[in-house]
Amino acid sequence: MTDQNRLVWCDAIRLLAFFMLLCCHAADPFYASATYASSGAATDPQLLQWAIRWGSVVRPCVPLFVMLTGVLSLPVKGSMETFYKKRIPRVLFPFIIWSVIYYLTPWFTGLLGLDSSAVTKLFSWAESDSQTLDDGLVNVARIPYAFSFIACHMWYIYMLVGLYLYLPVFSAWVEKATRRQKEIVLGIWAISTFLPYFTEYVSKYAFGTCEWNSFGLFYYFAGFNGYMLLGHYIQHYVNWDWARTLGVAVPLLAVGFFITYCGYSHIMELPDKTPEQVELFWTYNTPNVAMMTIASFLIVYRIRIPSGSRLASALASLTACGFGIYMIHYFFVCVGYDLGELLHIPAPLRIPFSALVILACSWIIVLIAKKITGKYSKYILG
Repeated sequence: MTDQNRLVWCDAIRLLAFFMLLCCHAADPFYASATYASSGAATDPQLLQWAIRWGSVVRPCVPLFVMLTGVLSLPVKGSMETFYKKRIPRVLFPFIIWSVIYYLTPWFTGLLGLDSSAVTKLFSWAESDSQTLDDGLVNVARIPYAFSFIACHMWYIYMLVGLYLYLPVFSAWVEKATRRQKEIVLGIWAISTFLPYFTEYVSKYAFGTCEWNSFGLFYYFAGFNGYMLLGHYIQHYVNWDWARTLGVAVPLLAVGFFITYCGYSHIMELPDKTPEQVELFWTYNTPNVAMMTIASFLIVYRIRIPSGSRLASALASLTACGFGIYMIHYFFVCVGYDLGELLHIPAPLRIPFSALVILACSWIIVLIAKKITGKYSKYILG
């Protein structure tokens, strides 16, 4: 595969990951009120059920992004210092700018004369509907170490910066490791994905963890670095035909979705569920989500898109605008929700319809903003 073709299939996986991510967030107004009673949206049982179904099927969104990081960044080229200077500022500056905008938005709604319900309408998971400047500035002051649920998607940036800091170190091992050694590490990581269930259903204190120690037996092999290595591994060692790809991917996808959906539905029926329980079967580092992620990656990995086609150009544009879209997309969640309600979109299609609205609004605005800001756009939109 040429580098150009490689980038096209990477762009296709990025599109899938984006669509899944936007579906995930488009569902927020439907089930936030049923989960934490923190959204102003009415709870319609049919819409809630479809939100759970879509929310379950799109769980590979974040792991797919991390796998792409492994594909495109391992092994790291150049020195550690060069890598940090190139990658981290392009993430940090937009992150800080847009975090501040998100956290001051509730205050802006107050200045515009809107009542406090506007806060929970815009941000389904907001911890409160406060419109005071003081509360906004408190969230701004906490940006170096914590995010607010007003900008709930910003958790990913803290994790991403952590991966970037780790990448040069990890890369040194990846360059020297044999295929077998990589498989051993991936095997230990696969075992670690069962830890959330072990902790919930077997023992809270597992494999050496306790009140004075959070770093247990599998700690050093657990987490998103496993997805990063997995992306690198598939790129270099997996070259299956469609028959074998589908033979592996379809069962993984079916079993992974079944566990995710049934597990989440069970948790939602519990009378006194905790936030940790609500997220349990949707946790990214679990075997069921890993199975769905691997299946999705393998299928799109086999797709061949001509590098000079219009689709390839559109995918390249998405890649160029992707980080900016991620930064601003949550402002349009309520737009997708309201438009779907206004147009009476059928319940099964409400989530994907809303996701497409969010994607279109965000993409257009980022394209315009990049043209306006020119060379400074990288500091604002990545």
